Amino acid sequence: MAKRILTLLTLALIFSGNIHAQQVEWKTIQQAAKTDSKTNAKLYFVDFYTSWCGWCKKMDRETFTNPVVAKILNAYYIPVKFDAEGNSQFAWQGTQYTNLASAPGSRPSTHSFAKAILGTQMGFPSFALFNSDQSKLTIIQGYQTADDLVVMLWYFASGDNRRYPFDKYHKMFDKEIRPVMNQKLGL
Repeated sequence: MAKRILTLLTLALIFSGNIHAQQVEWKTIQQAAKTDSKTNAKLYFVDFYTSWCGWCKKMDRETFTNPVVAKILNAYYIPVKFDAEGNSQFAWQGTQYTNLASAPGSRPSTHSFAKAILGTQMGFPSFALFNSDQSKLTIIQGYQTADDLVVMLWYFASGDNRRYPFDKYHKMFDKEIRPVMNQKLGL
């Protein structure tokens, strides 16, 4: 009986370690903003969300829990969760960002960082990808399945965005790119 319990506990520890390794290690915008661009080679992935956004919550449940998405984000990006209606204060690329307090009983105002980065493409969920020097690469709009997000994340993480137009890349992904990606990720 003791041997069986020990075996079950060992399996539980191994399994819980795998689950932990498959979770996205989210940072705050303040943590990400302080990253030294001279020593950081990772890209930034900023998830702009709001507390009322149902699609944002669906992505948290279904997309960001995907082990391949988590592995890419943790290995190649500094993943950031950013409340687009929050009150955080920070500097990004030398510019100070803050959110003015909303009037009592009114809907929260949109943070100045969300306005600056998303501009006229304001909608949630939205995602901004930045180079290691915090300069903006692109914006991804709307709900993304895990499969769709993997293609987009790998497109930039691998540097393939400098070699292929996205339409061509998307068509060749499953046959030519995914096997290489899986090998690099140890999948």
